[in-house]
Amino acid sequence: MAGNTVEYTIGGVKIHFPCKAYPSQLAMMNSIVRGLNHGQHCLLESPTGSGKSLALLCSALAWQQNDGIPSCDVKKPDVTTPCQCACHSRDSDPCTSSSSTASKQPVVDLTGEGDAAQAITSPKGEFTEIFVVKLFFILFPQSPVSCSLCPCASLRDGQKAGEKAKDKDKEVNGKKTIPKIFFGTRTHKQITQLARELKRTLYSTVPMTILSSRDHTCVHPEVMPHANRNERCKELLEAKNGRSCRFYHNVHKMREQSSLQWVHGLHQAWDIEELVCLGSKLRSCAYYAARELMQEACIVFCPYNYLLDPLIRNSMEINLKGQIVVLDEAHNIEDCARESASFTLNQTQLLQSREEIEGLVTYNIRRSNHEPLLAFCCSLLNWIEESSSALQERDYESACKVWTGKEVLGIFHGLGITAGTFSALQKHLEVVLEKEERISLVNGREDAVQIPTISSSTQSVLTSLFMVLEFLFRQNCRFADDYRVALQQSYIWTTQQDALDVHGFFARPSRRRQSTRTKKLVHTLSFWCLNPAVAFSDLSDSVRSIVLTSGTLSPMGSFSSELGIKFSIQLEASHVISKSQVWVGTVGMGPQGRRLCATFQHTETFAFQDEVGALLLKVCQTVSRGVLCFLPSYKMLDKLRDRWMNTGLWEKLEERKTVIAEPRGGAKSDFDELLQTYYEAIGQSGPRDGALLIAVCRGKVSEGLDFTDDNARAVVTIGIPFPNIKDLQVELKMKYNDQHSKSRGLLPGGRWYEIQAYRALNQALGRCIRHRNDWGALILVDDRFRANPNKYITGLSKWVRQLVKHHDNFTSAIQSLVSFSQIQQGAVQTHIEELGQMAPSSVSGSDTPTLLSPVDSLVLPQSSEVQTALEQWFSTPGPEISPAHCFFSLLSTYLNQQLLISNPLLS
Repeated sequence: MAGNTVEYTIGGVKIHFPCKAYPSQLAMMNSIVRGLNHGQHCLLESPTGSGKSLALLCSALAWQQNDGIPSCDVKKPDVTTPCQCACHSRDSDPCTSSSSTASKQPVVDLTGEGDAAQAITSPKGEFTEIFVVKLFFILFPQSPVSCSLCPCASLRDGQKAGEKAKDKDKEVNGKKTIPKIFFGTRTHKQITQLARELKRTLYSTVPMTILSSRDHTCVHPEVMPHANRNERCKELLEAKNGRSCRFYHNVHKMREQSSLQWVHGLHQAWDIEELVCLGSKLRSCAYYAARELMQEACIVFCPYNYLLDPLIRNSMEINLKGQIVVLDEAHNIEDCARESASFTLNQTQLLQSREEIEGLVTYNIRRSNHEPLLAFCCSLLNWIEESSSALQERDYESACKVWTGKEVLGIFHGLGITAGTFSALQKHLEVVLEKEERISLVNGREDAVQIPTISSSTQSVLTSLFMVLEFLFRQNCRFADDYRVALQQSYIWTTQQDALDVHGFFARPSRRRQSTRTKKLVHTLSFWCLNPAVAFSDLSDSVRSIVLTSGTLSPMGSFSSELGIKFSIQLEASHVISKSQVWVGTVGMGPQGRRLCATFQHTETFAFQDEVGALLLKVCQTVSRGVLCFLPSYKMLDKLRDRWMNTGLWEKLEERKTVIAEPRGGAKSDFDELLQTYYEAIGQSGPRDGALLIAVCRGKVSEGLDFTDDNARAVVTIGIPFPNIKDLQVELKMKYNDQHSKSRGLLPGGRWYEIQAYRALNQALGRCIRHRNDWGALILVDDRFRANPNKYITGLSKWVRQLVKHHDNFTSAIQSLVSFSQIQQGAVQTHIEELGQMAPSSVSGSDTPTLLSPVDSLVLPQSSEVQTALEQWFSTPGPEISPAHCFFSLLSTYLNQQLLISNPLLS
């Protein structure tokens, strides 16, 4: 890999990249380095397939290896004296003067060539720093403005932030501690993909670890088959029944980075499967080894709820103070943060906890500590019982009552639970969770006896409850108004197990009762945090920098207000593909000419359901191989499937393609099997042309799955996936935002509600176009996109909304789609023939950029185009931006759209 590495110097940090970087990657790396240099938070959107993961890993690790300071000796300029950089002095060429003095600030080298002075233009016509700066002064001869890429300007802009970041750096034994990188993403599968990307880089040997659950890492043969691996593992660790975990006692074999790399052969970045395999081989515990490897690790991978959830963070002993937190696939981070500070339990769980603690008190086990906890459970149960009579009917066979956090604190005060008494309760819980042995007489001999502790289920109930109460009481009840507490009453159906007969066998069918299903009344108590900033405050108050990235962060406006932190650095990177590779169209009419508007009143009609079915059939007949169709809800999926089966349309779809519907629930293995069926159908040749996968926005298919190339040549979205407006939690969140929109700068409830829909829609659309050479169609079925584009198109990702075309009727849309498919299929065939003529070593199967695509020509926009565009830009109201910044951004956008940019400066 070293032979193909390209070196870029950004913000004084040398970054070794495994290939020639896309403009979007350079833009990301520039943003990340600036954020880390100045201790600022970053919000970065880069479309799927643009090499986002590589840019994240290389820039963050390069900065870390650079000891967290720029490698070039750039001193902070004196802001009282004029800047001496080339972009402020037309008397000398930038960066070319051999007599540069110490007072002049060196221009940050973004060319990747090592010496900007030696590369004014390349034989290929590539842009370089000097050429662009000269061009700028031709267009702006009288403008002594501060270019945003000038190091003096960036240092000025970040001076205060840099001083603040400096205060965060601590010293240990006279040495500055280098921050760890905690890299969180949604799933373990995505962590495996990140490890694979890291292995491609020069940073593949950095000390690392992956935090995971016992479900993914336990290798003990007695624990692995167990339904509750956590509980079984803890039993072995406590040596109950005289047996301990021999794997845990061997954890020393693989808990050090040096032995892992040089003794056991994991020299380069590894994934969790490799660690588990090594654990099995050494009979050593991979779960605890991964945790202990964190101490020496430079980068720590984990699901991002490990970083957000205070209970998991504490149990994993994760300390984020002064560290760098990167949260990839962060489009759901607001929901995840709210959930991390929330908790729901039912009355039965609380009753079981009370009974268990009552038994420990009866047997005089840590009585002084268990009695206050028993009193707490009893008080809470009594309050639930009393409040049940005051519930108001909400829906069929359901009722509820909601209190604000402040009201609940008042109620708890009446129960004797105050800030002071709660602090004492926390200490009692800490004591009862501690393992303790007592010397007792056993069969006439003294022996150490383990003192019983509460079960894992009771521990979970109490620790989660106390976590929520800690947030409510924290800092003089600062977050109390951010909570709503809901007591809900509903009914569930339960099935009674067959009774045993006298011989111990199950009763015969003839002897079973006629009705084995019974309806049971259930009360649930929910502590809902409506403000994600509550959980996020633990991070934002202590970490050095937070980097949120995703392919679908748009619309980005809600993140700062919802998470309660300022993202000084924001980026919406362009896609690496050309416009010709994507067809994006809105379709507001079906084949029969009926208007398609997927609101509730329309979707219930047979006319709408039949029109959508006819449209989907036509798309399947037009687009070959894989087609994905996303619906707003499982309820709509069920209705459409039932209708289409009755009308025969489902059968027509199956004649054309293998049809698979996403299941509402079920085991992961069943879902994986369905996906495999889908992929196999696409790869097979026969009477059917590929497969159709009908899925649901926010479901398993829409999140994180990769449908590259033929697996998704078209994505059809039906309607706009707004959350269920009747959901109590959604209703409370909207009211909460309306209440605090002016005082806290939150988005109004209606706007927040819309953004949830756009984000889910963008995720679904992002399943298509997974790398630079991919192509596909995005078909947005709903007339609202055409009728009100200012409202509905603006919420789409930048790269999608730039390509949207509205089609007045279905015929024009399908004709355009047919033409697009034919052109792309022809281009693919030509590309395959060209690859066949190339040397094998010249072909790369990676979907990240390579050095094999040089820029052969560069066509500049006409001066009139530049002038017109700049005039429009300057006349547009918005934040004050320097003309230089506008020019560079305009030129970068133009070149980026044509895939002709080659100089990192323009990013």
